[in-house]
Amino acid sequence: MSTLSRSPAWLAFSSAVHTSPLTADSLRILPAVDLEVDLSTQRYSAAFEQASVALLNQQGFEAARKGLFAGEPINWTENRAAWHTALRSENPPAGVADAVKAEQERLANFVDLVNAQNLYRNVVHLGIGGSDWGPRLAVEALSGVAGRRTIRFASNVDAHAITGALDGLDPLDTLVIVSSKSFTTTESLANAARAIEWFEANGVSDPLEHFVAITANPAAALVFGIREDRIFEFWDWVGGRYSLWSSIGLPIALGLGLNALNDMRRGAAEMDEHFLNAPIARNAPVQMALSAVANCSVLGYASFALCPYDARLRQLVPWLQQLEMESLGKATQLDGSTLDVPSSPAVFGMPGTDSQHTFFQWLHQDGKGAPVDFVLCAKPDHQHTRHHRLLIANCLAQRAALREGKTFEQALAAVSQTEKDPVLAAQLAQHRVHPGGRPSTLIVLPQLDAKQLGALLALYEHKVFTEGVLWGINPFDQWGVEFGKRLAVDIEKSLDAEDSDSAVSAFDPSTAHWIRRLATSADDGHAYERRRAERLARGQSPEA
Repeated sequence: MSTLSRSPAWLAFSSAVHTSPLTADSLRILPAVDLEVDLSTQRYSAAFEQASVALLNQQGFEAARKGLFAGEPINWTENRAAWHTALRSENPPAGVADAVKAEQERLANFVDLVNAQNLYRNVVHLGIGGSDWGPRLAVEALSGVAGRRTIRFASNVDAHAITGALDGLDPLDTLVIVSSKSFTTTESLANAARAIEWFEANGVSDPLEHFVAITANPAAALVFGIREDRIFEFWDWVGGRYSLWSSIGLPIALGLGLNALNDMRRGAAEMDEHFLNAPIARNAPVQMALSAVANCSVLGYASFALCPYDARLRQLVPWLQQLEMESLGKATQLDGSTLDVPSSPAVFGMPGTDSQHTFFQWLHQDGKGAPVDFVLCAKPDHQHTRHHRLLIANCLAQRAALREGKTFEQALAAVSQTEKDPVLAAQLAQHRVHPGGRPSTLIVLPQLDAKQLGALLALYEHKVFTEGVLWGINPFDQWGVEFGKRLAVDIEKSLDAEDSDSAVSAFDPSTAHWIRRLATSADDGHAYERRRAERLARGQSPEA
């Protein structure tokens, strides 16, 4: 059984992290495609660089990276590849090239057809998780691109989501896209059923003529009733949170144009080449991963913040939350042993200056705080120069403040200018001390366009993959998610059961109580009281 914390490379890495300074006194900026990744305020030294290479070698990074791009079954718990890079390559690998190219051509033909016929001014996309966050992020981030359609998204099974997405649309001019890898996803299918009801209520005789499916299970989509020529396929070697590059990108193509989707793929493919070929010391995803592992596993940061200083990138936060925490929220290694160092920090964040008025107080003066990833666009897509300068100034100021801090002596000098009582001045100054020394990364895009967005997303994909290798965990499965889904199915059955007592017998007392209590939330409102009376008549506790 492997013990990472006691391995020679880990011990050397940990020692190097502790002895390495924050390096803002010397620039460490890594070009990656057209992006610039500034790691100047992360721990770094020659010893750190040497120890990092040794750790990568010990954990089999080169073989894992090769396996990723070669389509080997690196998703070892499900015995399949994670070959999303093939979806954005100009020349996909031979084993999947025909299938990838054929499906891309089918999608392009469909988009050209509906454009030529001026169909579907409105598109409602039904997915959740990986099939939702990527397209949602891209459509919102690139909304400045001239689009011909209104694109709306509904993911949550809460009926308010699908009702809001459909509200005010013309059913005759609306296309519904159901995106589900398995085509058994509860949320997507429930929302699809509600959309069918909406079409029918508005006089559409054949609602399924307004549906498209994107799935790795086309047979299930056919059974659902969607036309075969409206079913677009991707494959089991494409993970849900990595599926944006497949036909899951259809909302992008419909809303922003095929060029936008293709440019995103091109930017991601160029980042793939950087990840494959850049020397380790200049490899942006690898170096970001090493800093992240150092911060979490050695320095003990249990979270990190993502702060895009661009309002268009607000959906980058939930996208990265899923990518990071669904990929890395595990503690079991390849040999079945438990990882014995901290891993998978919690991700939180918010755009730009909003975050400064929300959680930056905690970042600055909490006893520990958290590392921060700042994302900034050098050039805006507007002419409001002062606004952009204010945005840049705030981003750089927050990063500098986190690094530099403020000593007691500095605070006292400032307070003493207005407070002449030395005792009170000292007391007040203590409240203005900032510890500083807090790590951050700055990612600068030349501008926000489809290519740069694609490169940014691929940068984070490869960072997360490298973290998984360093920790020895599989970043491509999500058994925790599957477990919760299974329990939800069982509870739903219990909510519908006639004999509630036998239906809830397998659940803990609290869950059983609330199944009984809430089973009536969607019926006539009297069933709960009726069942309560029945339990009383049987001599049972009414709230059992």
